[in-house]
Amino acid sequence: MRSASAHQHGTSAVEIAVEGNEIQMQVFAPGADIVGFEHSATSDEDRQAIDAALEVLSYPLALFGPPDAAGCSVAHATVSMASDMADAGDDHDHDHDSPDDHDDHDDHDDHDEHGDHDDHDGHDDHAGHDDHDDDHAGEAHLEFVATYHLECARIGAVDRLALTFFDRFPNAQRLEFTILSAGGADTASAQRGDASISLDFDG
Repeated sequence: MRSASAHQHGTSAVEIAVEGNEIQMQVFAPGADIVGFEHSATSDEDRQAIDAALEVLSYPLALFGPPDAAGCSVAHATVSMASDMADAGDDHDHDHDSPDDHDDHDDHDDHDEHGDHDDHDGHDDHAGHDDHDDDHAGEAHLEFVATYHLECARIGAVDRLALTFFDRFPNAQRLEFTILSAGGADTASAQRGDASISLDFDG
């Protein structure tokens, strides 16, 4: 599985696994691509942007549309926010049925755990601290993680996905797909301006 810390601005990763008539999808998108920033929400405007993005991400068929002939429906969709800092512990789940769950994001004051840094003797002299700077001074880089479970009446008809992801998120530039099916593993990519991506689940 892809590591949340491996993200790069402009590029989101999409993992697709097909089994029987079911499609499991996971989308990993840098916060900068989705809401234009990766820091913790610090204002009402930030929180509104995050809530709006979580709502949009909760509807996978409006972002990655299989052909109507496939008869696909959403069995479950969950969106969360994760940090690429190890042990950050600030994940926020946003279930499709519970948009108000994301109010927990206001509890991001936990981020003041920087107070623990004060106990870090020698931290002020920055000796050997260059590596920390390379990690953006330990700041968490937020990432959106969406998990989708689709059920399709005719999985063989899913030969492509219409892409409106780029229309919804203007900062996103590229999608990298990893596709696992009975036919084996495959990769594909799409860039801003691409209307769809071709799929071959039969190998």
